Amino acid sequence: MSYYPIFQQLEGMTVLVVGGGGVARRKVETLLTFGAKISIISKELTSELKQLVDNGDVRFLGEEMQDAFFDGVSLVIAATDDPALNHQVSVGARSRGLLVNAVDQPVDCTFIVPSIVRRGDLLIAVSTSGKSPALSKKIRKGLEAQFGDEYAAFLSLMGDVRKALLAMGFPQEENSRIFHEIVDSGIIKALARGDGETVAATLRQILPVGMDINPILRKVA
Repeated sequence: MSYYPIFQQLEGMTVLVVGGGGVARRKVETLLTFGAKISIISKELTSELKQLVDNGDVRFLGEEMQDAFFDGVSLVIAATDDPALNHQVSVGARSRGLLVNAVDQPVDCTFIVPSIVRRGDLLIAVSTSGKSPALSKKIRKGLEAQFGDEYAAFLSLMGDVRKALLAMGFPQEENSRIFHEIVDSGIIKALARGDGETVAATLRQILPVGMDINPILRKVA
């Protein structure tokens, strides 16, 4: 089976998680970092999940799954240690047209969760289409070593540069040339070693004369 890669915006959307063990905890913690609202169902919860519920970060619906819990949900995660229950949740979700992931049960999934590397707005996803999670993990670790926090800083900078440059009304071709020149410059390496002077000098060399980059540079310093 082949999978179409897609990045889903989850900010403010409700995700239903069935299960309260270690796997469910990891799913919940990741989903929260992407702004999802979590509702959880389980007979037992890890101490970390209990704390999230007590803090109001996660909504606890009860111990037993009910069809009504699918209402208002955008995504479903079945992460119990009961394959039959996971299958039941999958059937219910799919009958309502909901995306569902049943952990370690590919036949009950309409989507799979890749290994991810996140550096600010840089998100790299690795998938083996469920064939070898171990290989995905190995590749992810290699990417984590290759892409450091400087990429998060660079994308933050580029967001500000892009906004300011587009406001100046240059032709698309000229904007594209400038953006590619910045990406191909040594700015990322300079950010990695904390060399703000080189970042500033490089931007002044590439960007149009008269463009005020001081507000951008203050964020880099």
